[in-house]
Amino acid sequence: MEPARELGKVLLILGIVIAAVGAFLLAGAKLPFRLGRLPGDISYHGRNTSFYFPIVTCIVLSVVLTLIFWIIGAIRR
Repeated sequence: MEPARELGKVLLILGIVIAAVGAFLLAGAKLPFRLGRLPGDISYHGRNTSFYFPIVTCIVLSVVLTLIFWIIGAIRR
C-alpha cells in the first residue's frame, strides 16, 4: 500500500482513540468510581510524607489498552 494511505489510517485510528479517551474523561466525574482512586490502590500518609501507587488503576488500564490494541490488530488483518 501507499505510505500516505497507511499514515491516514493510523491518524484516523489515533483520532478515534483520543476522542474516546476524551469522552471517558468528560463522563468520568459521573462514574461511580474515580479512575486513580480505585479500591486496592496503595496509599500511605505519614506525618511528613505521603505515598500513592495506583496498582489497580494500572492493571485496569493495561487490560483496557490490551483489548483495544487486540481489536485494532484483528481489524487490520
